Amino acid sequence: QFAFQENEIKLLTAEIERLKNFGCLGVSPSLEGLRDENAKLKYRLNFLKKSLQEERSKSTKSMININSCLQEIFGAAIQAAYPDLENPPLVVTPSQQPKFGDYQCNSAMGISQILLKTREQKVIPREIAEKIAKNIPANDCIEKVEIAGPGFINVHLRKDFVSKQLSSLLINGVQPPAIGKRKKVVVDFSSPNIAKEMHVGHLRSTIIGESMCRLFEFAGYDVLRLNHLGDWGTQFGMLIAHLQDKFPDYLTVSPPIGDLQAFYKESKRRFDTEEEFKKRAYQCVVLLQSKNPDFIKAWNLICDVSRREFQKIYNCLDITIIERGESFYHEMMKDIVKEFEDKGFVQVDDGRKVVFVPGFPVPLTIMKSDGGYTYDTSDLAALKHRLCEEKGDILIYVVDSGQSVHLQTVFAAGQMVGWYDPKVTRVAHAAFGVVLGEDKKKFKTRSGDTVRLIDLLEEGLKRAMDKLKDKERDKVLTPEELKAAQTSVAFGCIKYADLSHNRLNDYVFSFDKMLDDRGNTAAYLLYAFTRIRAIARLANIDEQMLRKAAREEVLVLDHEKEWKLGKCILRFPEILQKILEDLLLHTLCDYLYELATTFTEFYDSCYCVEKDRQTGQIVKVNMWRLLLCEATATVMAKGFDILGIKPVQRM
Repeated sequence: QFAFQENEIKLLTAEIERLKNFGCLGVSPSLEGLRDENAKLKYRLNFLKKSLQEERSKSTKSMININSCLQEIFGAAIQAAYPDLENPPLVVTPSQQPKFGDYQCNSAMGISQILLKTREQKVIPREIAEKIAKNIPANDCIEKVEIAGPGFINVHLRKDFVSKQLSSLLINGVQPPAIGKRKKVVVDFSSPNIAKEMHVGHLRSTIIGESMCRLFEFAGYDVLRLNHLGDWGTQFGMLIAHLQDKFPDYLTVSPPIGDLQAFYKESKRRFDTEEEFKKRAYQCVVLLQSKNPDFIKAWNLICDVSRREFQKIYNCLDITIIERGESFYHEMMKDIVKEFEDKGFVQVDDGRKVVFVPGFPVPLTIMKSDGGYTYDTSDLAALKHRLCEEKGDILIYVVDSGQSVHLQTVFAAGQMVGWYDPKVTRVAHAAFGVVLGEDKKKFKTRSGDTVRLIDLLEEGLKRAMDKLKDKERDKVLTPEELKAAQTSVAFGCIKYADLSHNRLNDYVFSFDKMLDDRGNTAAYLLYAFTRIRAIARLANIDEQMLRKAAREEVLVLDHEKEWKLGKCILRFPEILQKILEDLLLHTLCDYLYELATTFTEFYDSCYCVEKDRQTGQIVKVNMWRLLLCEATATVMAKGFDILGIKPVQRM
């Protein structure tokens, strides 16, 4: 990871030597320019050396991504074995079975194909694998390699290397691998509509978006979390007109809108059936958009009622988000239209101003025939603001799959007009499927209405308490501990049920399945976590004793289950790296479940605390195994934190 900086330091040092030979350190006035150049190079050299030192000191505390290390090692070996081969395939994966080592390099087969196609050389993959193995550079992590089958290179890690990495994790905590330049990430998620209640459809965007933000923040990125509220448009005309009729003194007394959903439905009914009301609603839109103070006050009142309701949900789910609705971009929209017109991308179709984007069948409508703006215009304004004002390096839109074509068209339009280069800036749609009921149809109430999110969360709390009482937890936990366990299980299970499914697929919402304490559920993982945390406590080993042991004890990994667990713990950074690339959070859930089950295998086979069978007295504490317990719990806790799940000490 330091190779680029080290190489630049070498080049700069050579350049300074070259300038010295020109005599630029002398006093001749004609060489003033060379002297300046030399000073700049020296400054850059010192800066690079200092930043390299800082990165190195930071990286000594970071967890090492073993897969990335092995890729560097095998990349160098392939380069040495086949120096003329451009972009050779580099495939390193964890082994599925212990007999095939710890990792496998499977590049030989791909290289064999390339040699056949480009050079008409028929070389069997096994020969290629042997040549790669002979060129593996000296390193700290590989014990030995073996060639297997047609050309797989099985990699066996050094036990002292794994032991050292586990000790570093225990001493320094779970530190992310160094990411180089700190990039800015803008995440658009949740995004409910004002005057409508949040329903189960908002659940996925809210949970997935929050978890993505937590992951990027942990990895060291600068994250901006945006709530793109639907808080502007024609519907506010009918809402304000209805507000004036229903609460004529709304300017002096805050209207008691108890049920905003009913208020919205009533105003919509009037809009569809009363011609006079419809005309007045359109007049209200014009006055609102011209920033008439009375209409702005009415609009703010309606928005505030919604905000309070949204915040109840965000408090329950521990969501942090900045509101930046469609209204924020309203003043920018005329400039968006002008920019597309000036660059010759606008066509007029039946009075509408539209933009055709190559490769997309439906054009973007950036201005309606009546001069009003559309969702397309506000989405383009938001994209430009995030790229050009916020200077986002990575933009992620956590929006349902139904919006895929629309968003891809907007992104392509931004690229077409020159706002960003996809090779430099990543703009991604993190799409997700719908929530289904147990009948495999869209999740609805019995009466056919959309399920309100607040009702769903309250039902989760009730069911979690029922489950805890079924297990007689109310008899062993204090009231405070029981309440903490209830919220941890209820909201943890709802989040995990969503995040543990591939977000691209629809998923079936079932309280019974998500509260089951067997299998890949939050209930099982939370229970496993509290059990692991209790092992040291029941052996009377406190945090201070564990910290001391982490510095002094060598983690022995002689038993096959110790070795399996140690390697599993250290796969955490490569799991996170994969998610940063593909944005699929179910990989983290699968990993945490694998870690918990691997721990159970270890715990069943290896005594951490040995007791006298007659008296139950502790006769021996195997401290290195308690440290493995601690390392497992530390990684699980960080995994929970990224998923937005709060574990409890007692459950």
